[in-house]
Amino acid sequence: MKYFVTGATGFIGTRLVHRLASAGHTVHALARFPGKARDLQLPGVQLHRGDVTDRESMRGPMTGVDGVFHLAGWYKLGLRDTSQAVTVNVEGTRNVLELMRDLAVPRGVYTSSLVVFSDTHGAVADESYRFTGEYLSTYERTKAIAHYRVAEPMMAAGLPLVIVQPGAVYGPGDTSMVRRTLLDFLRRRLPVAPRGLTLCWGHVEDVVDGHLRAMERGEPGESYIIGGPAHEITEVLAIVARISGVPAPRIGIAPSVLKGLAAAAGMVERLLPLPAPYSSEMLRVNAGVTYLGSSAKAERELGFRARPLEEGMRETVLHEMRLLGMHPPPAV
Repeated sequence: MKYFVTGATGFIGTRLVHRLASAGHTVHALARFPGKARDLQLPGVQLHRGDVTDRESMRGPMTGVDGVFHLAGWYKLGLRDTSQAVTVNVEGTRNVLELMRDLAVPRGVYTSSLVVFSDTHGAVADESYRFTGEYLSTYERTKAIAHYRVAEPMMAAGLPLVIVQPGAVYGPGDTSMVRRTLLDFLRRRLPVAPRGLTLCWGHVEDVVDGHLRAMERGEPGESYIIGGPAHEITEVLAIVARISGVPAPRIGIAPSVLKGLAAAAGMVERLLPLPAPYSSEMLRVNAGVTYLGSSAKAERELGFRARPLEEGMRETVLHEMRLLGMHPPPAV
């Protein structure tokens, strides 16, 4: 089979390309800087210079493929300039899906996110859940627009597309805020932690497997949550502490405190920019928010399975400790 992949140089995308190539498929991988994509220089992988914001740059490599994986996305938090969010997440998704339609590609998988549900306030959402309030971040808002106003209407019009919705994705090779938090913890630079913040944690290999299963078995027009088990961030840090021997933060910040700080930061930001970790947006999404979704449909229809967090986090923590020159405790 021949596949076209956007976001191929990203954390999930790189693993996906490797899995496709190792299975003997031909992969046309889109990259803004192909010469720097050394991890993708593999047999069966053809790198193409292009960008989802430039529709014509994708036409050649997408022509004649059996399936499209659209993973590219903008996922920053706490930035003042968020113009790329709409350009990449919304218009980029429109470009990919309209070109897929025009070229009559028979299958596609679009990577949405659990953040389109925003804060579920403790409820475990399924694929039918709809959020109607004000989104907490530009990332949430633009991913929701792409999901509900671009992808779903095109699926309703007959586009043979399947949507997958990961939660917090972790594992060796991560470059996101999850990894930065883990590194701060291991370096003993994380004295406090937000209380109540709860995410669905998916190991990158399980999330990639969910994408592959969605391509092979997913029903066109359907969405599948592939989020993994739910854990509060304080639970996650306790697991990391057991694995690494580094003490967990003793101080937990209550959601009410973070909400107050977010409001104050919002007033300051009217006058001057704040570093991303102290921005009103970053504080809001850490203030006891729950991004929760059930993977029951994906388990039932796709055969999706997510490993327990402690199993996946052990591999991840030991990987990061080796990179930092740290030695795990003898029990590990």
